[in-house]
Amino acid sequence: MQSLVIVAHGSHLNPDSSAPTYAHADTIREVGAFEEVRTGFWKEEPHLREVLRTVEGDEVYVVPLFISEGYFTEQVIPRELRLSEWDVEQWDSDGLSADQATLTAADTGQTVHYCGPVGTHKAMTDVLVRRAETVTDDPDVGTGFGLAVVGHGTERNENSAKAIEYHADRIRDLDRFDEVKSLYMDEEPEVDDVTDHFESEDVIVVPLFIADGFHTQEDIPEDMGLTDDYRTGYSVPAEVDGRRIWYAGAVGTEPLLADVVLERAADAGASLDDSLAAVRETTRVATGDD
Repeated sequence: MQSLVIVAHGSHLNPDSSAPTYAHADTIREVGAFEEVRTGFWKEEPHLREVLRTVEGDEVYVVPLFISEGYFTEQVIPRELRLSEWDVEQWDSDGLSADQATLTAADTGQTVHYCGPVGTHKAMTDVLVRRAETVTDDPDVGTGFGLAVVGHGTERNENSAKAIEYHADRIRDLDRFDEVKSLYMDEEPEVDDVTDHFESEDVIVVPLFIADGFHTQEDIPEDMGLTDDYRTGYSVPAEVDGRRIWYAGAVGTEPLLADVVLERAADAGASLDDSLAAVRETTRVATGDD
């Protein structure tokens, strides 16, 4: 019996924080990719410490709905799941290449395939591009547009910027958009100055965040000058310094992210048969593709 557990941060303050986790779990559950699909959170119920106790299966694939490798994926999640054999060296990662480690949960005895975060998987590049398509309502968007991939950025975790740069480089290599840049909230180059970094008249801004919250709904729109007060809303596109800014909101809310969760599980050895194709069909319908 194969079971999937999607783990995420969650929030006591923002009820929307867990919404993408539940949505992607529902998508995967509906196509029968696993016999059971559960969710667990650091700041909400069911808590990470208890989530494996809700799982009936003996073989569990755990996929972190996080953007980068770091404190939560390397310390908090393994500790709370009681993966006593865990050592970050088992991922043999350079900050971008975490794949999976097979461990035993100390208290339940379950075999746990602990996967790398969704944010560093190569399939996340497709989700970022899809986000650009959905915000412009144009499946062929590219020529004449610039694209900004936005991250938090922090000196506390050098891997934070690696995921942003990695996907920006991959999108740039597609030669689809006129310009592709990496911008940050707490590092240079800053998203506040988005119009200074592009020559294109149309710029799509996609935050590489899992959920819409304080940063994506309040900070970034105000910092870019889309609005003086996020509570009054803003247009999409909004005109800033003579440019049209197409602000997409958190990439983690894109239905296609369910594909990345399954890709992580498949890379860890999960037998998915036709389920991955079924989920892809579901997410295409969800985003309005033919």
